[in-house]
Amino acid sequence: MILVSSCLAGLEVRYNGTHCLDNRISKLVEENKAVTICPELLGGFSTPREPAEIVGGDGEDVLDGKAKVVEKSGKDVTELYIKGAYATLEKAKRINATIVVLKENSPSCGSSMIYNGEFKGKKIAGNGVTSALFKRNGLQVISEDQFIESLF
Repeated sequence: MILVSSCLAGLEVRYNGTHCLDNRISKLVEENKAVTICPELLGGFSTPREPAEIVGGDGEDVLDGKAKVVEKSGKDVTELYIKGAYATLEKAKRINATIVVLKENSPSCGSSMIYNGEFKGKKIAGNGVTSALFKRNGLQVISEDQFIESLF
C-alpha cells in the first residue's frame, strides 16, 4: 500500500487551508491503491493554522532534541510535530505501507528539502520530522516529484 500526504490527494489540510492536488495521486486514492495521511492533523493541529518551520536543524535534529519546530509567531510546537510523526508511523505500519509519498518542503513531510526556519522562503537540504522518523524506521519516503518521475 502507498501512503500519501492528504494535501497531494486534494484534501484542504495545509496550514493555509489549501491543497496541492496531483491528479495522479488522487486517482491512486480513488482506486484504493493509496491511503492519505496528514501528520499535522494527527498531531493535534487544525486547519488553517499558523505556518511553522524547523529552527536549528532538520527533522533528525528535532527527533534528537537538538532543534525545534516553531510557528511564525515564535510559539514552540515541537511536541505536536513529534506526536503527529509517531501517529503517522503507526498508521503506516497498520496498513503495511511499502512506499510513502510526502509533500516536499514541509516541516513534517519534506523528504529532501525543508524551509530554513527564517520564514523568508529559503530552503535547505533536510528531512521534515515525519520523514526523518519514517526513514529511521526503514520506510522508503519520496517527494511527490520523485513519485511522479518513477511512474514514467
